[in-house]
Amino acid sequence: MWPFFFWAFVVGGGICVIGQLMMDVGKLTPAHTLSTLVVSGALLEAFNLYEPLIDFAGAGATIPITSFGNSLLHGAMQEAEKHGIIGVLTGMFEVTSSGISAAIIFGFIGALIFRPKG
Repeated sequence: MWPFFFWAFVVGGGICVIGQLMMDVGKLTPAHTLSTLVVSGALLEAFNLYEPLIDFAGAGATIPITSFGNSLLHGAMQEAEKHGIIGVLTGMFEVTSSGISAAIIFGFIGALIFRPKG
């Protein structure tokens, strides 16, 4: 069990280090860094490399933003096989809707409970 935690930490931390280096060394804005990581997750999924990474690292691969790109492409391809071109659009929203909804709901609850400073 401990090796699983270790590799989740190493992989997830590695993805975060790459993002931080993109901003610090590459002088990219957070928006550029975010977009690049999402696209890299989609590219890894396109070459069937992200699913083995998830099997290996678990939450270390599913928590970082690269997983969002993976989910978008995975859902789009799955639904495209069933419903054709319209499935590309519906698949992206179907797979990612729960995560986006949770972010909106928890953000709203946080805004109700806490007062921003400034």
